[in-house]
Amino acid sequence: MLVSTSKAADILGISLQGVHYRIKKGLLKSKKEDGKILVYIDENINPKNKIESTNNDLLKIKDEQIEFLKENISWMKEQYQNQIDRLEKNQDKIIEVFKSEITLLQQAYHEMKELQTIENKKEIVSNNDDHSMEFMDIKDFFDFMKNNNKTKEQTKKILLTQIKKEDKRFIYNSKTKEVIIYKSDFLDLI
Repeated sequence: MLVSTSKAADILGISLQGVHYRIKKGLLKSKKEDGKILVYIDENINPKNKIESTNNDLLKIKDEQIEFLKENISWMKEQYQNQIDRLEKNQDKIIEVFKSEITLLQQAYHEMKELQTIENKKEIVSNNDDHSMEFMDIKDFFDFMKNNNKTKEQTKKILLTQIKKEDKRFIYNSKTKEVIIYKSDFLDLI
């Protein structure tokens, strides 16, 4: 007799998973019709009188079900771990993107701050009542310092120190690596 898997479970007195497990292991014969699995059951088995099994048969059935469940749990653990690995990989990529964006924003901020500082210094100079302030070439500055008994190394050190102190006579553009020097007597540096 050919019956559905749920009917076979009822006739045999086992769970639906037990029927599918037995089909998979070849213990029950089955065929597929119209997308449904049908199971061959011996016609001598009466649905009202379910199979009477000995203790060994019951243990065997339980062992089979336990094995089936273990396989399912193992598969689910593997799927779970794969999902965690995928999420961690994506998380690492997202963190890297955010870090690079933060770095770009920090660079842009520093460049904007530097440009604003240069603009402010230029504005101070242009608003200065004394329009006699002129630019000095860096070579002329080194010559001036040399004439005042300063070595090249001392002059470099003085220049760097004044730029760090944000001396308004020295404007350094880190982007172009240029120094703008306003003419002064520079007596405080000699």
